[in-house]
Amino acid sequence: MKLSRKLAVKINFFLDQCIPPIVRDSKWFVIIPLKILFKDKAHIFMEFKSKAFEMTEIEFSEMYKEIEPVLLGERTDLNNACINEILNNIFGHSVLEVGCGKCFLAEKISERHQVTATDIVIDPQLINKYPNIYFKTANIEKMPFKDKEFDTVVCTHTLEHVRNIFQALKELRRVTKKRLIIVVPKQRPYYFTFNLHLHFFPYKHSLLAIMGNKNNSCKEIDGDFFYIEDYK
Repeated sequence: MKLSRKLAVKINFFLDQCIPPIVRDSKWFVIIPLKILFKDKAHIFMEFKSKAFEMTEIEFSEMYKEIEPVLLGERTDLNNACINEILNNIFGHSVLEVGCGKCFLAEKISERHQVTATDIVIDPQLINKYPNIYFKTANIEKMPFKDKEFDTVVCTHTLEHVRNIFQALKELRRVTKKRLIIVVPKQRPYYFTFNLHLHFFPYKHSLLAIMGNKNNSCKEIDGDFFYIEDYK
């Protein structure tokens, strides 16, 4: 079953905003829907937050490979408004997408720009399907690129998954020459979630507190926070 981003936002709003936290974050409340949705992989979602920070980098990567067949999303977690906003705000010629997933966004960006796409897991079929995109398997916390190598760096629906978010931000900024674009979902923090999120951004200031005092702009777009950071 695949959920559109629009439907997923509505479901998350109901779960996170309308149900009392003492019920919403109860194992007994989530265990049945998790088993219905993810079947024999439900235990991964139930135990994720308690185990994520103890895993090796290889174990963390392998876990994402294991759950790939049961993920609910479509080719992208982005809504249409965010996609258009990203495409309209790319600056320069060379673009890096960090956390490229199924390459939905990278494909669109490649129609106008030179694109490099990276993720901790990359489907080999994508490499053959998109020969005009350069793929590189890498962890966002330690990327194999030079300082200021890309005019624009785009990272969407990724920071909520990483273990060391400050190291990830340091790397994103290191490889960015002109503009950094980040998109994260607006979501309340709960222990039991229907995704593998480690960081949560229920308010605009929740994201800005992580980003620090930079030359930036941030706004909410259809259930996501859209953030831009520019460099002189």
